[in-house]
Amino acid sequence: MSSNLTRRRFLQAATAAGLGFSLTSACCRGQKPASAKLRSGAGASWKAGVAKIKITPRKSVWMTGYGARTKPSEGTLLDLYTRALALEDETDNRAVLVTSDILGFPAEVSRGIAERVEKQHGLSRDRLMLTSSHTHGGPALHSPLRFLYGPRSTPAQWRDTEDYTAELENKIVQVVGDALRDLQPARLRFGRGEAHFGINRRQKTAKGYNIGLNPAGPVDPDVPVLRVESEPGGLRGVVFGYACHNTTLGGDIYQFHGDYAGFAEERLEKEHPDAVALFVEGCAGDTNPNPRGKVEQARQYGETLAGAVDKTMSAPLKPVRGPLKTAFEVFPIPFGTPPSRQALEAELKNKDPYFQWHAKEMLKRLDRDGRLPADYPYPLQVWQFGPDVTLIAMAGEVVVDYDLRLKKELGGDNVWVAGYSNDVFAYIPSRRVLEEGGYEGGGAMIYYVQPGPFAPEVEETIIRKAHELVERVRGK
Repeated sequence: MSSNLTRRRFLQAATAAGLGFSLTSACCRGQKPASAKLRSGAGASWKAGVAKIKITPRKSVWMTGYGARTKPSEGTLLDLYTRALALEDETDNRAVLVTSDILGFPAEVSRGIAERVEKQHGLSRDRLMLTSSHTHGGPALHSPLRFLYGPRSTPAQWRDTEDYTAELENKIVQVVGDALRDLQPARLRFGRGEAHFGINRRQKTAKGYNIGLNPAGPVDPDVPVLRVESEPGGLRGVVFGYACHNTTLGGDIYQFHGDYAGFAEERLEKEHPDAVALFVEGCAGDTNPNPRGKVEQARQYGETLAGAVDKTMSAPLKPVRGPLKTAFEVFPIPFGTPPSRQALEAELKNKDPYFQWHAKEMLKRLDRDGRLPADYPYPLQVWQFGPDVTLIAMAGEVVVDYDLRLKKELGGDNVWVAGYSNDVFAYIPSRRVLEEGGYEGGGAMIYYVQPGPFAPEVEETIIRKAHELVERVRGK
């Protein structure tokens, strides 16, 4: 925790003694009655609190993101952090955004954190948004299927991963509480910049689509920026996004790091020492940095992104009003035809350890349940900031088609689409990507230990629910 944040909290507590607050109720929209007291005057119309905690593992553990790694971590290149922004609108409704320098939160981890946050801090599930930068330089997190670390690690190393995951959960709950305790009058302003180091990675070859370079493929250069400032106008926090994989550095790097997003956060916090910088990954499923492979490149992309954020904040920004309305729903998205027992038994002979692991886990499910899952419980979350900004938080590794489509259909100037939120369990292909195939279209399901590719209607299922939730929070 920075000394500036600690000092600010001490001064706030000393000057605001006796002032209370009321917690939001645990309902989907969670609005207070119309009689709730509004903050008066022409000053700040929000309250905001920020917090930051280091989450770099204290010992060597397995990293995640690259299946080619063959051993646990070896030191730290750039420390990892979780950061939080707490918001309270004029009717005392509260919500907390959490960003983290990790690959992603498995559903089991998110669920445990959310239950504890609701119990300790009174925030219903719709008012806690858990996002990840999707850095491939972070530690593995425990999940029942032991994503990416299971086949190559030992039972003792599994326990190390479980221990780290429990520690991370404690820190996430702590950072939420710290941000809520830091609440003080604030203004929010919104703008958009651009960055151009991401390139579509779905390269068409004679054998199908491989991960490579596709300069003609879709990308989104958008850099959405939410400026959080104190009542006098000083910068307290900045939330910013970009739709590009945090994969500048490859699987040959065994040191912890946050890739370009981590360097961008570090640069912004050095430039603005009283502020916390929170990166929210966009729909980056099919976008990579280019070129990539060197630490210098990751640092440069971080500088480029931070520069785009600073440039945006130096221009006139749109004031963001309340109230804050929230929605969260879990609904099924369908898998396609599952593999047969015979196909899975044949997969056991594959020399690739991940194919073997996938087959063993699928056969366990068949033996236990008599069938493989027909769908996956997909979480989708929407926050509506008055009439000004709509933040849509999508789970999984979402390809950019969703981002571009939702902005087009829902009003691009006001819409911010995030991926890698609340649950990272698979790639989420559009119908186009699903039909083209390749890694994002279905090949990655082996590594995520899922039954197989999604059904063709997956895109329409998610888009339809997104429209429904947005209409709900917009009051239409």
